[in-house]
Amino acid sequence: MSTNVLLVYPENPTTFWSFKHALTYTVRKSTHPPLGLITIAAMLPKDYHVKLIDMNVVELTDEDIQNADLVMTSTMIIHRDSLKEVVKRVKKFGKPIVAGGPHPTHSYDEIEGIDHFVLNEAEITLPKFLKDFKNGVAKPVYLDDTKPSLTDTPVPDFSLLDHNLYGTMAIQYSRGCPFNCEFCDIIELFGRKPRVKTPTQLVAELEALYQTGYKGEVFIVDDNFIGNKKSVRELLPEVIKWQKRRKLPFTFHTEASINLADDDNLLDLMYEAGFNMVFIGIETPSLESLEACNKIQNLKGNLLDSIIKIQKSGLEVTGGFIVGFDSDEEDIFDRQIEFIKQSGVPTAMLGILQAMPHTQLSRRMEKENRLLFGASGNQTHGLEVNFIPKMDKDKLIEGYKRVLMDIFDPKTYFERCSLLISRLNGRRFNFTKPRKGDVAAVLKSVFNQPRSSYGIHYIKFMLKTLFTKPKFMGLALAMSIRGHHLITMTGELSDVVVEQRQPEFVPTPEQKGRVISPS
Repeated sequence: MSTNVLLVYPENPTTFWSFKHALTYTVRKSTHPPLGLITIAAMLPKDYHVKLIDMNVVELTDEDIQNADLVMTSTMIIHRDSLKEVVKRVKKFGKPIVAGGPHPTHSYDEIEGIDHFVLNEAEITLPKFLKDFKNGVAKPVYLDDTKPSLTDTPVPDFSLLDHNLYGTMAIQYSRGCPFNCEFCDIIELFGRKPRVKTPTQLVAELEALYQTGYKGEVFIVDDNFIGNKKSVRELLPEVIKWQKRRKLPFTFHTEASINLADDDNLLDLMYEAGFNMVFIGIETPSLESLEACNKIQNLKGNLLDSIIKIQKSGLEVTGGFIVGFDSDEEDIFDRQIEFIKQSGVPTAMLGILQAMPHTQLSRRMEKENRLLFGASGNQTHGLEVNFIPKMDKDKLIEGYKRVLMDIFDPKTYFERCSLLISRLNGRRFNFTKPRKGDVAAVLKSVFNQPRSSYGIHYIKFMLKTLFTKPKFMGLALAMSIRGHHLITMTGELSDVVVEQRQPEFVPTPEQKGRVISPS
């Protein structure tokens, strides 16, 4: 007798990262698929009948829940509120529900209504749960902080996805990062020794994705793709061979550390493999703040020169920036504005520092009696500070809003887009062939954006690109649609009410008497 399993991915809140307003120009419903859940699906026994509901692209119905023998979810902190609603609906029909992912792994004893927590990394804990569940003796909590080899991780079940509903597809190559940034929870979740899949494994995943009929962008979700440079150098030639054999069906984007700029060979290999974008945690132009938060990789060279070098290699740089470090002086807002302007980084994701659960920062804040409440995970639009900052809180929030208003002012945004295009060194920007709905998105952009409140800046940017860098018109259109979201979200920021949450006691892992690792 088969077991009907319903995999549910809760709804993402609207943030700068959601690209909600950009998606309105396309037929897509969400930027990325739930890679964790489709990987879980591939780990389930053959006699399990699996259905996936990603609430960001389809509705979760009562019938879905009623037909399930078991409901499984995977969530991050930002899904906290949506998870509560999912649990409420599942319990209404008396169905057992399993929770995993970073949010439950960090805070399972704060989440109500869950029957079984399968925490840490699923390669270790999921088989234990499945065995006990089959025998009717499943426990409430499965914890094991062992860091598994990724060579045991199966190819995700891409057949569960309607790829037309997503902006990109996603795969994972590695977990872990060798650096030790104070505010980062990745090293707490996945450790500081990067673990990687074999080239054969990753190529098999690309082939499996290709066999679904998908052609387009692929997000390699690693938090630091080059954490193990030696392994990446072995991987990329195999990816290049596969791409050429399949006539370049995919382009790639990923996340990496700034020391990518130190490696000309790696930059060339990434470009040849089809990479066109890399997200880098730039954080701040303040050397004092970088040193204080132990972001040592950003101190070893000139940040601006490194960004420009990566751009000239043919890769767009998107970047993460932070205000609210203890070392930040009141001029940090003007410094961030000027640095972002010079960087030519159109998608500059600025956030207020948050003390994420079970990080070195949250432990230090708790020790100094400065931790107020748990982090929301929404660093870009939450307008809350979950610890007592050294700078006056109101000045910090107002300064943060001022930077956003400046960097996403339409004139300055499109100026950065032009600056980026001028730096791409004459290389062909890696693009895949248009997907279903892409032509309609272009037509919608060309028709609607010139008539928007920022229309004059859009027109000037597009005409400048057309007459000076015509081969980058595809990129210009993509950045314009992306910019629509960033500009619109910034305009809505003035209506966001600052959440005044009451301080609460937040125990450290030591106080809870357990070690936290990811799912």
